[in-house]
Amino acid sequence: MNKRDFNRQWIFYKEGSDMRRTLDLPHDAMIEELRDPASPGGSAVGYFTGGVYVYEKTFDAPSDWADKHAVFQFEGVYRNSRVFINRKEAGGRPYGYIPFFVDADDFLNYGAENTIRVTVDNSQLPNSRWYTGSGVYRPVWLWLGAKTHIGIEGVKVSTLSYSPARIRIDVSHTGGEASAVILRAGTPVASGEGDKLTMEIPDARLWSEEMPELYECRVTLSENGAVVDEAAEFFGIRLVEWSAKGLFINGRETLLRGGCVHHDNGILGARSYAESEERRVRVIKQAGFNAIRVSHNPACAALLEACDKYGLYVIDETWDMWYAHKNKYDYASDFMDWYKEDIKSLVDHDFNHPSVIMYSIGNEVSEPGKEKGVALAREMTALFHSLDKNRAVTGGFNLMIISNAAKGKGMYKEDGGLSQKQPDMSGMNSTMFNMITSKVGTGMNKSANSKSADAATTPSLDALDIAGYNYGSGRYPMEGKAHPGRVIFGSETFPQDIVKNWAMVKKYPYLVGDFMWTAWDYLGENGLGAWAYTPDGKGFNKPYPWLLAEAGALDLLGNPTGEVFLAQAAWGLLKTPVIAVQPVNHPGVKPAKMVWRGTNAIPSWSWKGCEGNKALVEVYSDAYAVDLLLNDKRIGRKRVKGCVAAFTTKYTPGTLTAINRDINGNERGRSELHSALGSISIQIKPEKNTISVGDIAYINVELTGENGIMECNADTKFAVSVAGGELLAFGSANPRTPESYITGSFTTYYGRAQAVIRAQKAGLMRIAVNGNGLNPSFAEMSVIE
Repeated sequence: MNKRDFNRQWIFYKEGSDMRRTLDLPHDAMIEELRDPASPGGSAVGYFTGGVYVYEKTFDAPSDWADKHAVFQFEGVYRNSRVFINRKEAGGRPYGYIPFFVDADDFLNYGAENTIRVTVDNSQLPNSRWYTGSGVYRPVWLWLGAKTHIGIEGVKVSTLSYSPARIRIDVSHTGGEASAVILRAGTPVASGEGDKLTMEIPDARLWSEEMPELYECRVTLSENGAVVDEAAEFFGIRLVEWSAKGLFINGRETLLRGGCVHHDNGILGARSYAESEERRVRVIKQAGFNAIRVSHNPACAALLEACDKYGLYVIDETWDMWYAHKNKYDYASDFMDWYKEDIKSLVDHDFNHPSVIMYSIGNEVSEPGKEKGVALAREMTALFHSLDKNRAVTGGFNLMIISNAAKGKGMYKEDGGLSQKQPDMSGMNSTMFNMITSKVGTGMNKSANSKSADAATTPSLDALDIAGYNYGSGRYPMEGKAHPGRVIFGSETFPQDIVKNWAMVKKYPYLVGDFMWTAWDYLGENGLGAWAYTPDGKGFNKPYPWLLAEAGALDLLGNPTGEVFLAQAAWGLLKTPVIAVQPVNHPGVKPAKMVWRGTNAIPSWSWKGCEGNKALVEVYSDAYAVDLLLNDKRIGRKRVKGCVAAFTTKYTPGTLTAINRDINGNERGRSELHSALGSISIQIKPEKNTISVGDIAYINVELTGENGIMECNADTKFAVSVAGGELLAFGSANPRTPESYITGSFTTYYGRAQAVIRAQKAGLMRIAVNGNGLNPSFAEMSVIE
């Protein structure tokens, strides 16, 4: 069947509003809503509000379509979607993260104009623990083909072995006879006929994180000697195996350097563009991660395609809840009616993606504390196995939550919400607040170490192929003896624990990886990982105008923080030392530190007006010791402990130098940070020089000195305008701001902001940025057809 872009020229309006406008999908209605301190979604959704939204599109269905098969594909609609074709209800889905299809054959008026309408109901809040977005936030496609056709997602390729490389192809189709050819870089390497084929691939190139080699499977459907349909699927030759000896990809032991990621795309909100998903994967891989856990919902197609391309392993997760509510209006109300269909949809969607190595049946659910939940875990694992024998089934299980639930101490009330009220910490000083939050992390990691907790969690953990432990690192050393056949990984961990966690990953074969929370910052769950310098920063549910979790090793725009460098040192990826500095522009203010962040240091030594302020310098390294010099004057030498050497000095502009030393004092690499010099100006830095019409571009905007170094302490409100393109979003990584990403103006954060622009026509696209008291800056990009 032919796949057609169906994202252009939709009419959108909010129910109850007279304002209608034409737009292109994907679209996030929530990011356009005014934030409200009284939003029932609260800090979880960044104080955005919800609503009921309508999308309509008219299109022609030519007369010859009567002899064809037409299907609409929706990659993701949040939430409670209903699809109407010519005023008749044709389909929909309550879950906001799963792709679904709508068969249009019985609803079209052939030879006439047709109307498709999608209603989206995200009016009932709270329904999530993070920012969800609203509306048709992922792409829409129209599939059109003959009545005799290959099913959509009807070609499935499995790896049977890697030495020799043998694959199985299963083709689902209506009528006709199928044949298949396998190609590498356009050259045929194997072929066969039939619905169920086994092929050996000569001189095969295997798919892995280091060499993500992809093949193409082209299937042809013929009837009476004529070709009536064709389908093509990319796949990789990749076999996943596991045992107490470890996780093996094509026979090679693999340790997962993982990070969790939410679905939003930062300043774009929930909108999912192919370039946004690929950029995120590319940046995460470049940062040293080799795996992501898509938390806590199924990944979109573009993300998985990018992971296939760049070699990033994926744990694709189903839900954040089962049948017990975490929020009053969440998906638990629909779960039991839909979970089997959700699992089938996920498997069909993921099957040919070699990057996907595990399916997760849920995150931090309490139901496995009771027999009903254990039985459900076993049932879902078996269902996954029946649909796909090529991957492991796991779950992000919080052992503390399950063991408490087994004792009747559920974390959530029956209708959602925490069962225990969070204490008011606003009156505490920062020292007391930090002491309490640090104990939270230690307590969670050790909370399930007891024999009673082990007994309570074992039935559900043993239902899985590989058990994911959320904040259960205290159990890691025990499991080899307590459960000799169990394979585990840290499915969610504190980023500051990466050094000790990774040491255990390398030590215990049954512990196959670590996934920090999180690899990339996200909207909502306000201030979860913040180091706050404002009085309202104490507490777990931070008030308006807090907006971001500030829990990412990479900030909202994709820039690395000290947590990336700490992980790189722990993973053995650093060849030279890396310097990062805690912000020096808050003299005398002790930050309130949340436990989901170990440091707020960033790689900068440019803090205008901060001369003489105390500076905390962190040097990340796996060397024996580090020397630190400021303007060629030695500050000191420190032993590296836990992959970091920490120094205290006073800020003076110039050059900060770190030198790695071995045990004999020999230099083993150095690095430098420099201060911005001279007057500050606006620098526009497109990430690409040329894009195509309809594609999007990321434009970084920085405040820099005359020497090109970014200045972190001169933040300015910018205004952006675009000629020849559409400004989709403009913002910064500031976690606490009332500003909006859709107005075209925003204040930099530590010297940075970012614009996302869609090219509208061929030629030159011109970007202009104005800032208070600064000369405007301009940049041009080439746009091709």
